[in-house]
Amino acid sequence: MAGLGRAGRSASSEQQPSKALSRAPPAAAGPGEKLRRKGARGHPPKGGPAEQQTKRPFASGIRARGPTRGGNRGAAQTFFSSSMASPKKKLQGLVAATITPMTEHGEINFSVIGQYVDYLVEEQGVKNIFVNGTTGEGLSLSVSERRRVAEEWVTKGRNKLDQVVIHVGALSLKESQELAQHAAEIGADGIAVIAPFFLKPWNKDVLINFLKEVAAAAPALPFYYYHIPALTGVKIRAEELLDGIQDKIPTFQGLKFSDTDLLDFGQCVDQNRQRQFAFLFGVDEQLLSALVMGATGAVGSTYNYLGKKTNQMLEAFEQKDFSSALNHQFCIQRFINFVLKLGFGVSQTKAIMTLVSGIPMGPPRPPLQKASREFIDNAKAKLKSLDFLLSTDLKDGNFESCS
Repeated sequence: MAGLGRAGRSASSEQQPSKALSRAPPAAAGPGEKLRRKGARGHPPKGGPAEQQTKRPFASGIRARGPTRGGNRGAAQTFFSSSMASPKKKLQGLVAATITPMTEHGEINFSVIGQYVDYLVEEQGVKNIFVNGTTGEGLSLSVSERRRVAEEWVTKGRNKLDQVVIHVGALSLKESQELAQHAAEIGADGIAVIAPFFLKPWNKDVLINFLKEVAAAAPALPFYYYHIPALTGVKIRAEELLDGIQDKIPTFQGLKFSDTDLLDFGQCVDQNRQRQFAFLFGVDEQLLSALVMGATGAVGSTYNYLGKKTNQMLEAFEQKDFSSALNHQFCIQRFINFVLKLGFGVSQTKAIMTLVSGIPMGPPRPPLQKASREFIDNAKAKLKSLDFLLSTDLKDGNFESCS
């Protein structure tokens, strides 16, 4: 979740899959300015494709929003004869795996999503989002709810967010295709799909055939594979899956790699260096290691409330200040390690986000249960001790600032 290393581990404590990268302008601006600058979703990016492809990792850009894209309702061969979807801007930097806010009665609280967008952009410096994934409880929502959640994020994020990627994975191919078409119709910037995890694909070809059918439903959108084997039980290595994948899925643009297998991740990068894929790492506490191996971005739940701290790590890494980058990563790890020992998953993520942002995230959907008062109190104390919250009410000797 807070990436995926965590999602896999939290699944056992919550008894269900729980899951859960800023972007900047032209290269002339310094890294700090890149991460601070707001996106402007209605303005075209500067320079042609060659310039866009040479942007440094984690440089955040101004994303263009074109006219609403229509979904494909034709056969799969129409998909293959169509031109390959190309993102207006490569997805890179931090992508927040968004939480789905709910009322105390378990209904979706759409009223706070606009405030949530502003918080991510203005307080955390995060301008890309991944909607309806594990952290967003996407697979606990009905299809109609997933459509409405996607619509709200796209609408409220217009002219504020850089990219909105919608997770459309489902056990039913037809539902995934419907959600993919809908994402295109509302003007999303990309779609992502998890492997079906009840009746599982048993080899690479079977999985690619499923993914191809979903991608064909939205041929104008960049397509990302959501690799999270700890929760799906689909153990097909990402390295194997990526071999020749664009020949089968022309719109394929990258993957969200939510696994702790850095050998597999490294080989994904190494064997696809000539391709402009987005390699989005999904284990927040291991992000620095993934950057060294070529990650171009990261999707995770902690970027909802630790985005500012993680952006500091990205700036230090970009400036080759590896000592500072390591200190930032260790600081983040202290918090994650602490909450993992308490039991950490979607429920606890919602509680922490409420605590840090002040925006009510509400309880999770059953069978998950809301975080305990004890967890919230302990997490609050730890956040304060690490200087992630105001520490004015801390007792002497409890402060361990990571600044």
